[in-house]
Amino acid sequence: MKLNSGARVAMVAASVVSMSLLVSVQQVNAQTTAAPAAPAPATGSSGTPSPYLTQFGGTSTSYQPGKNRSDNMKMLSHVPLGAVFTIADIEIEQELSRPYAYVARRLVPSGFDVIDLKDPAKAKVIYRWRIENAELHQGAGGLESRYFKLGSKYYFVLAVQFKQGGPDADLGAIVFDVTGLPNPALVKEVGRIREKEFIGGFHEHFMYKHSDGRTLLVVTTTGPYCNIYDMAKFLSGAQDQGLVGRIPVPQGMSAIPNFPMLGYHDFYLAYDPVTHQDKFYGAGLGGYHIYDISKPEAPQLITSVTGVQGVQWGHTIAADPLGRYAITETEYQYAPLRMFDLKPKGDNSNFQGNISRSIGAWTANWQNLAHNFEMRWPYVFVSAYEDGLQVVNMMDPTNPITVGYYDTYDGPHNSWAGNVMQGAWGVDVRNADGLIVISDLQTGFWAFKMEGFDGWNGHDWGMPNISSVQDYDNGPEGAPKGGKPIT
Repeated sequence: MKLNSGARVAMVAASVVSMSLLVSVQQVNAQTTAAPAAPAPATGSSGTPSPYLTQFGGTSTSYQPGKNRSDNMKMLSHVPLGAVFTIADIEIEQELSRPYAYVARRLVPSGFDVIDLKDPAKAKVIYRWRIENAELHQGAGGLESRYFKLGSKYYFVLAVQFKQGGPDADLGAIVFDVTGLPNPALVKEVGRIREKEFIGGFHEHFMYKHSDGRTLLVVTTTGPYCNIYDMAKFLSGAQDQGLVGRIPVPQGMSAIPNFPMLGYHDFYLAYDPVTHQDKFYGAGLGGYHIYDISKPEAPQLITSVTGVQGVQWGHTIAADPLGRYAITETEYQYAPLRMFDLKPKGDNSNFQGNISRSIGAWTANWQNLAHNFEMRWPYVFVSAYEDGLQVVNMMDPTNPITVGYYDTYDGPHNSWAGNVMQGAWGVDVRNADGLIVISDLQTGFWAFKMEGFDGWNGHDWGMPNISSVQDYDNGPEGAPKGGKPIT
């Protein structure tokens, strides 16, 4: 349950682990118990004590006790998941017949949890997986969760980052067959994707059903590009792991001194029904870059958003269903989410050139920092660290407004290593019924419903039905039926 004013406690904060690439992740030399590679189903939170925490006191961040939510936001369930700062991103399956959410688990021991949402008011953990020899692995560990469907089977992909000095420094992703859920005994690992040229793993990844019919996994690397994998080829045992292409950072993007990121941090992919292109929207070095990946083997740069005041690199980006307006994040305190018009000519043609001025901005609290988001136009669902879940309406991208919120973080402001990267990390939305899920670094898993939001289909808003949700059976809306030939 949500803590009331008498039960609010000072949260704990770490001084040696990182919330993002901005702070180097350091391994904690502490003994923990690793879960087996195929554990029995879980019945409660792990409760593993975190040995690297320092106690802090203080008051909560943004709201008075009892005023931590908007009246239109209803909390359905809350599941603590164990040690703070070990909780990372979240993904929810989209079919109501498969009511599962996946939460990545970072640091030691790294892995993932599966949440059963058959009854969203009684969410529960039904499965936990932890990497073998967890205490030997160095670095951030499990970071992001994605699922996909191929044929009649369902798969889950965990993105991981491990450093040299321990096992698996070249490991980027672990793939599981989760078709047999809710039976945990039927979950099985089916393969691991490694990147040996630029070791350090995959910080982020995105599943995309391409207009040519292929199911693609796009991942960040520690080098100046993203990798693209054909998952059918990977699952068939291809020697090259199904690698079909790479999306580079455009030429001329200067590296930031003493900054580890050489390429991309995060991205969004979608079919553009106006230009009939598969598009990659990448956040990374220099800002944001949009590519035509209709042929993934040969990506073509369309435009970039660079030279923006206060933006040296991009953290996250998403676009509306028409590919016209983008919302972006930069991952530093005091920075708002910025909105950009990607086609400033005012028509539907591709804009060749650079965009350097935003048209709008939004923040929940100027002292803090928003993290990840999901767009279901006109709504943007934001996991906003200390400000918890925030819902923004960007129907007018020059004047975005807050329409709902729920504070999942109860701790003191600015208490983790002198910054605000604590609280709500990840967010996802189930389109079929509008269920909203949050993963919070401190407090665990949350499920919500927002009054008046009972599901999303772009057609209800006069838009294409295009979002981060993929139609694995039919492919992207607006694409030629049967897929385009691969040439």
